[in-house]
Amino acid sequence: MTDELTGRTAFVTGAARGIGLAIATALARRGAGVAMVDIDLTALARAAQSIGDRALAVEADVSRAGDVGRAIELTTERFGGLDILVNNAGICPLSDFADITEAEWDRVLAINLKGAFLCCQAALPHLRKSGRRGRIVNVASVAGQMGGVSVGAHYVASKAGLIGLTKSLARLLAADGVTVNCVAPGATATDLTADWPETTQAQVKAHIPLGRFARAEEIAEAVCFLVSDRAAFVTGATLDVNGGLYLR
Repeated sequence: MTDELTGRTAFVTGAARGIGLAIATALARRGAGVAMVDIDLTALARAAQSIGDRALAVEADVSRAGDVGRAIELTTERFGGLDILVNNAGICPLSDFADITEAEWDRVLAINLKGAFLCCQAALPHLRKSGRRGRIVNVASVAGQMGGVSVGAHYVASKAGLIGLTKSLARLLAADGVTVNCVAPGATATDLTADWPETTQAQVKAHIPLGRFARAEEIAEAVCFLVSDRAAFVTGATLDVNGGLYLR
């Protein structure tokens, strides 16, 4: 691996497993110090241990402003600053639209969209100090672009909102040299999708031209590109990593 991110600090939410862990691992391998943020402290401790000294495990609920502020503070105290924010935390219930309760709707939007808003707001002063190295990457979903295949409408709405937030912040922060981009994965082989019914997995795969789910490491590679100097002139973009499921 290269050392292209040496001296930089990343803050990755939902980092205890799946795509988040793959992103944190890939960033650390490129030299970054990584604050790994998750609500599941047990899984998070194991994940951070697998990365080593470059990782800091921070227990936090991204839907709570107090937790987010404390996590950002712990990160900057440990690493001396913050250059990269990756908003990956999310949940994906498969509830039929008619069965979605108000409480479930609020929970999905609170974690998937409000959580990203809170993290961006708390990280912004530090990212502005980082200047031309400041990066935000939001992990959305192909579901937010095409309406989804099997996921719930609340998940779709949250990811579509995340794409809109990305565009808004890209315009707002361009003058500071901070880029804001989005990765929109298709279905990815993680613990989350492994719990889907076999019929659901087969239905989704049948719609993917490449015929398989993405690997978490493939999503991580897209994130690493967007936070690197190679993508310094890319902002407000949504990078599709979906195996051809959605073609624009």
